[in-house]
Amino acid sequence: MTSTIPNLPSQYEPKTTEAKWQAFWEENQVFKADPNHPGEPYCIMIPPPNVTGSLHMGHAFESALIDVLVRYHRMKGRNTLWLPGTDHASIAVQTILERQLREEGKTRDQVGRDKFLERAWQWKEKSGNTITNQLRRLGVSVDWTRERFTMDEGLSKAVLEAFIALHDEGLIYRGKYMVNWCPASQSAVSDLEVEQREINGHLWHFRYPLSDGSGFVEVATTRPETMLGDTAVAVNPNDDRYKGLIGKMLTLPIMNREIPIVGDEFVDPSFGTGCVKVTPAHDPNDFAMGMRHNLPFITIMNKDGSLNENAGPFAGRDRQDARKAVVQQLEAEGRLVKVEEYKHTVPYSDRGKVPVEPLISTQWFVKIDSLSSRALTFLDEENSPRFVPDRWTKVYRDWLEKLKDWCISRQLWWGHQIPAWYAISETGGMIADDTPFVVAKSAEEATAKLKAKFGESVQIQQDPDVLDTWFSSGLWPFSTLGWPDKTEDLNTYYPTTTLVTGFDIIFFWVARMTMMAGHFTGKMPFKDVYIHGLVRDENNKKMSKSAGNGIDPLLLIEKYGTDSLRYTLIRE
Repeated sequence: MTSTIPNLPSQYEPKTTEAKWQAFWEENQVFKADPNHPGEPYCIMIPPPNVTGSLHMGHAFESALIDVLVRYHRMKGRNTLWLPGTDHASIAVQTILERQLREEGKTRDQVGRDKFLERAWQWKEKSGNTITNQLRRLGVSVDWTRERFTMDEGLSKAVLEAFIALHDEGLIYRGKYMVNWCPASQSAVSDLEVEQREINGHLWHFRYPLSDGSGFVEVATTRPETMLGDTAVAVNPNDDRYKGLIGKMLTLPIMNREIPIVGDEFVDPSFGTGCVKVTPAHDPNDFAMGMRHNLPFITIMNKDGSLNENAGPFAGRDRQDARKAVVQQLEAEGRLVKVEEYKHTVPYSDRGKVPVEPLISTQWFVKIDSLSSRALTFLDEENSPRFVPDRWTKVYRDWLEKLKDWCISRQLWWGHQIPAWYAISETGGMIADDTPFVVAKSAEEATAKLKAKFGESVQIQQDPDVLDTWFSSGLWPFSTLGWPDKTEDLNTYYPTTTLVTGFDIIFFWVARMTMMAGHFTGKMPFKDVYIHGLVRDENNKKMSKSAGNGIDPLLLIEKYGTDSLRYTLIRE
């Protein structure tokens, strides 16, 4: 009898081996979690990547780290769950789809909301599959049977429940306030979606004449175009140079509008000339001064960054063009004193990549004090969650202590539409600041409530805005396990054990999860937060899809195999 000698390859072929075992694991549900498993639970939620393209080396690094932890604890006999999923990424997806429409010569208003959302879901299916296929190639030991998406039916139910509960408790409100406005994405963005960039700019000095003809004051500004909306000039009341001028009137150049000189201790006498122009509708500090001194609020800018009718002769100009034109006119009138080179920070939209514009706008907000206070109590009394390395604990605490109310509405179509319905028949068929509204779980419930109040003929319209993506992501550790229902998964795997993430989203995501979890579950959502470093490019910039500097891990997997890539990333 002759035995057959197998024809073995002369060297290891990772493609064949890895593909075989990945298929075997998934077909046999090797990594499927079981709440009834006898071991102590060990659970990690994947930080959901944005469903906007493909993963890069940073994702590969993070996934490899998590997989090491999960496989180690699984081998120790613990009841492990690594739950995968993706985030709907409102602004990023909307930007991509609107760019596609522009290439077709269309706008989202022309195609309509329903057709736009059809395209969004189609695009999500394609892009989401790209990401999950990459994760499969990375050999991650996740439970694919529990894969989630922040806009799937279960998570949408959780978002609705959370919004209504917070609103009923008085923690969500609708109001007019100053927000960070991104002219590129045409939406409000939160403080945490604003990147402070240091730029080499200018400090312009102008003379504002006293209305009685007795002289002038000199103001300095980095944003000359906003002077068109000035409603006062402020000085420090303890500044001997100017205290005698408080209460006098100035004539605003170009606009020829009389404005007062006010005394406010916020003014730093050492900045510029010690006289500060006050534009309450276009600067957060000026907004506060405007409230303190009961000043008019004059908005001079449209939401696309162009100037409106309140800007007088500069109406219709883009804000950057208007800046140059205003300076030229003030120089022609003899009001320009000097221009200084000036390095300062300018807030940029993290998504739109353009300078944000502080604008007064009617938006939805979450009152943050009680939520952040509860998270701080867990941290101070129980050291929960525990940060590794520990130095990030202070960063987390500092952010919780200085958080302002969270603007949660976005002027987009892709996302969780705000569950508020307006009786537009009461305000001329349009949604206005004073339009009566109700918050409800469905259009049917809202209709019944509004008809009971305003009669059968009432006209109703749902709020067109969607919720900030981080609202749903803030619920991720417990919504993915079935909350608000009392599921077996929630009972077994929550709180989760470890969160593995980069330091750059402690503020965006980690703090939002702890605040939401503390409020809705009475527990911190994870015991430990392991903060890892970032994978950077040759210019020391973080790899990201939005920056276009990421490396597709599949390129290296094709050449060297998954194990080689993972080992190299973790070892380094």
